[in-house]
Amino acid sequence: MNTLIGQHIVIGIAGHSLTEGEKKFIVENNIGGVVLFSRNVADPKQVHTLCQEIQDLRHQMTGKAPLYIAIDMEGGRVARLKAPFTIWPPLKKLGDLDSPTVSFQFSQFMGQELKAVGINLDFAPCIDVFTNPKNTVIGDRSLSSDPEMVAKHASALIRGYIKAEVIPCAKHFPGHGDTIIDSHADLPIENADLERLNTIELVPFKRAFKSKLDMTMTGHIRFPKIDPEWPVTLSEIFLKKVLREDLRYRGLVISDDLDMKALSAHYDKNLIPVRSLQAGVDLLLYCNEPASPPKAIENIAEALSGGRLKRSDLESSYQRILSMKKETIPNPDPLEWDQAIQIIGNPEHFKLSQSISNGEVFNHLHDPTTDN
Repeated sequence: MNTLIGQHIVIGIAGHSLTEGEKKFIVENNIGGVVLFSRNVADPKQVHTLCQEIQDLRHQMTGKAPLYIAIDMEGGRVARLKAPFTIWPPLKKLGDLDSPTVSFQFSQFMGQELKAVGINLDFAPCIDVFTNPKNTVIGDRSLSSDPEMVAKHASALIRGYIKAEVIPCAKHFPGHGDTIIDSHADLPIENADLERLNTIELVPFKRAFKSKLDMTMTGHIRFPKIDPEWPVTLSEIFLKKVLREDLRYRGLVISDDLDMKALSAHYDKNLIPVRSLQAGVDLLLYCNEPASPPKAIENIAEALSGGRLKRSDLESSYQRILSMKKETIPNPDPLEWDQAIQIIGNPEHFKLSQSISNGEVFNHLHDPTTDN
């Protein structure tokens, strides 16, 4: 049973390499993936070695599926990889420039550096519409306050990541741009109804879904006018009706970190993973607390045994995860180091980053797939 459950979980790890305990836990429970933070990053060679170490575990695991190796690399203040990786400006700079070709190149170049060291999933782009000037949580992480502008660049960014063989994950569904409260600290409660979301917040997500987006991340936000009981991550109304039925989204749904105070301060921690799966989440994200993933597996196993979770639902989600991995991670291992080092901090990438920061567009950039 743990083989089935574990593939639905993405975990954080402690340091610059895997501990023996982490390796054992990942292999024995068929864990779906690992997310890297600043604590896991020393320099490019170390990240490259760590990603190879993580990916090598698949050969010992049930089904031998590649692991997701994820990171938060949006640009600006949300960037786990520092120099000599290219330092990218925040997305607001792309919105100010308003060149979809540059946005495509931005994510393609960033993606190439991630792919070089073995990172295959980026929790980006942030496609929240910045509608509340007091919202410091999002701020310059957003492309624009104009939904159509965000949608246009979301499409270009997604295509750039895909071109680089990195899976983009649009966030934070259905939109975090109007909140004041940081969901790391507490649960934001928003007054918007579905009509408002369809007019503003959901516009970029609709465009993103048309751009072959394979993953989207839920926001821990409660919208009482749409679901009086549950925040989005735990809401069947949002994930099964709005996302799957109304918007016809077919990709994977990953939660934001389930240990964030938005959920853990308001709901029973034993209930959260079970309720997330019931609501329609495919992948449960646990970033910082090592005790949480084993406990989640235990809670989910109990819910399956007691009939609160349908095994058939979990099995169909399991198949969706595996088939998506097969399609989107054709080459799981990092590039050879001598190739990787040519890509990390490449002068062309630095030039593009500088030109975006300075508000300039390079005329020689060309996006062969652009539809704008």
